[in-house]
Amino acid sequence: MSVPLDYEHPEGERVSLAVSRIRSAHPEQRRGVLLLVPGGPGGSGLNLPSTAGQTLPESVRDEYDLIGFDPRGIGASTVANCRIPQQDLAPERLRSWPDADGGIAENVAIERRVAEACVRDGGALVRSIGTRTAARDIDRIREALGQRRIAAWGTSYGTYVLSVYATLFGEHTDRILLDSNDDPDPERVERTWLGNSAVGAEDRFPDFARWSAAEGNPDRVAATAEAVRDQFLTLAARLDRAPLPWPGAETSALSGNGLRQILLDGLYKDQRFPYVAQVINAALRSGALPAARISPPEPAAQASAAVMVATLCNDVAWPTSADDYATAVAADRARYPLTAGMPRGVSPCAFWPYPVAPRTVVTASGPSNVLLLQNLRDPATPYSGALHLRQAFGDRARMVAVDGGGHGVYPSPVACANDAVERFLRDGTRPDQDLTCR
Repeated sequence: MSVPLDYEHPEGERVSLAVSRIRSAHPEQRRGVLLLVPGGPGGSGLNLPSTAGQTLPESVRDEYDLIGFDPRGIGASTVANCRIPQQDLAPERLRSWPDADGGIAENVAIERRVAEACVRDGGALVRSIGTRTAARDIDRIREALGQRRIAAWGTSYGTYVLSVYATLFGEHTDRILLDSNDDPDPERVERTWLGNSAVGAEDRFPDFARWSAAEGNPDRVAATAEAVRDQFLTLAARLDRAPLPWPGAETSALSGNGLRQILLDGLYKDQRFPYVAQVINAALRSGALPAARISPPEPAAQASAAVMVATLCNDVAWPTSADDYATAVAADRARYPLTAGMPRGVSPCAFWPYPVAPRTVVTASGPSNVLLLQNLRDPATPYSGALHLRQAFGDRARMVAVDGGGHGVYPSPVACANDAVERFLRDGTRPDQDLTCR
């Protein structure tokens, strides 16, 4: 479908959004559509009806047509490209990891290059990308589907997109399910999210450490959880000084920041713990490392990076002083050693020349039709930040918290959480008050 490039000039240039649908198998039971909103920023959602959507029980799927889409800039929609230098696309470089000694000189140089690439080659599409635009795109999808109201399920960054949608277009919302929630602080938004990743890593790491210290674990790292933490920090510091060759990896070596990035990725799901432990154990022995994770094709990586950078920089203003960033990195590095100051590092937004979008204040004004899902030990969107979204929505929302770890709740190994989700989507019932499932 076609939508305006710039909603301030709706009769001007257009961009395309790719939308997918799996229809209810029982149209006579269908009550509407359920839009699945991807995370990111920079995630694809076109296949979500046939992946995440199929984890819903048949009784829920019968109620809805499942709708997916690729946000503007991604996948089968009009694609963004900043033509970022290929060597800067690796996560340990694109993200704001400081130098081995804690300095930020290389970080500043990389992020300046990224910003300059987006300004030079990103064009009007990159300038248009942001969360308020994403909300307007969703409302155009609703109109195209002929729906007065739309139900939606968003995960991670998708929770903020839907929070903004529910703020701007509350009268068009049906049941809004928000899984793994971002802090909606209107003055800081993505700046807060990045800072919170240090808190999330510390919240979640004990789960990995206990697993890595368990007797009988073939990938055991150390005899106690405390020793696992010491081993990890010692190894990361050693790799800062002397990276290990790693054929097939994006940077051809395992550095301290590379190890830290592998840990952050691994904390998202318990199923990723063995790979993290295998890398740690091999690096401790200076032995052959396991196969590096396969990187996405460069066009997909470029599009995802362009959308991520554009969203972060167009949504909110960022500090511009390198000295201020250096001070923040040093303090964060001391307080949260697992992430070594990265969450407070320089982003491309320090060098962004474009004006930012109007702020969005999520409030309790609007339909009481929101259900928040949240793991207590989420490494990416920590519980402490999710509570701010819960507070902002007031009586519009209820929260179901799960005494578990990882990023993404549904489907959960805890039946109480799944039951709450499925009742909500099936008949709109929410708990009378916030609920913790153990």
